[in-house]
Amino acid sequence: MEDRELVRGALRGDPAAQKALYDRYAGDMLAVCYRYTKSMEDAEDVLQEGFVKAFLNLKQYRAEGELGAWIRRIMVNTALNYLKRRSPYNYDLAFDSDHLHPVSTEDPAVTLGAKELAALIRQLPTGYQTIFNLYAVEGYSHVEIGKLLGISEGTSRSQYARSRALLITWIQNKEAQAQNVRYAGK
Repeated sequence: MEDRELVRGALRGDPAAQKALYDRYAGDMLAVCYRYTKSMEDAEDVLQEGFVKAFLNLKQYRAEGELGAWIRRIMVNTALNYLKRRSPYNYDLAFDSDHLHPVSTEDPAVTLGAKELAALIRQLPTGYQTIFNLYAVEGYSHVEIGKLLGISEGTSRSQYARSRALLITWIQNKEAQAQNVRYAGK
């Protein structure tokens, strides 16, 4: 069944269409929610809240773009609101800035898998993690991030740079540890 048919059915209150719509997008949207939270339980809470909002506002979907993109925006906004409610965070706080290094012009050559990278991103402080995901993963501009989070564009830029520098440092350390293990094994 196509998205348009599912939307029409869901708007009519057809439980089968609602379930099919949920089943089609829940997996991808759970991954989106998980990027912004610190646990799978939190991500599931955000997912449920986001789908409630999506179903309540489904009549506003104009079918001018992809349904998945429309739902994704709802999930991102729901995750941001969830984070603000759970633990307000200050984007101007530096995270152990003595240990941050300038962002290098070259990315480290690593063999890090997607799951390992996602785990590292999740270890960032909430503000860093949020801005990193919004900019690097979702593709929002720093101006848009500033408006979404109520911060300045400059704060968004600096927090992104700090999060990126921290991730690069962690990745380089991880690679150095892996090389030490390889050399020790020879």
